[in-house]
Amino acid sequence: MLRNTVFALLALGLAAGAAHADMYRCEIPGKTSPLYTNDPRDTRGKKCTVVSKEINVVPAPKAAAKPAPRGFPKESSADRASAKERQREILEKELAREEGLLEKAQQALEAQQSVRYGNEKNYARVLERLQPYKDNVDLHQKNVEALKRELRNLYK
Repeated sequence: MLRNTVFALLALGLAAGAAHADMYRCEIPGKTSPLYTNDPRDTRGKKCTVVSKEINVVPAPKAAAKPAPRGFPKESSADRASAKERQREILEKELAREEGLLEKAQQALEAQQSVRYGNEKNYARVLERLQPYKDNVDLHQKNVEALKRELRNLYK
């Protein structure tokens, strides 16, 4: 609660600049938290008191970093290298699988492009029928590109 008040005071102080130096705390019936303002116009018709003549905000102290507990496992360079190697192997397997799926999708698209049904006298119907196959090819191409990019970034 105190921290929110400090942030509210800071925000109001920064927003106001040097226009008004007085800070008001206004109690509003039915509200649990008071209104803080530096604009005298906002105090009309409210029960307000002057909090301070100058805005003075002190930042909260930064928490010190806690040291790791004794016996906490730390990763050695050999562990990091083996983890990267496992990651590379997994990415290569995924890439090979995705390239196979891309090849199958391209074959399915080519097979569908060579077929023309009797009810497809309008070429728009042919394109409509082929669209899912094209989307599937695009999806697998994007996946292959993403996996290749991930493999390149692995050793940067």
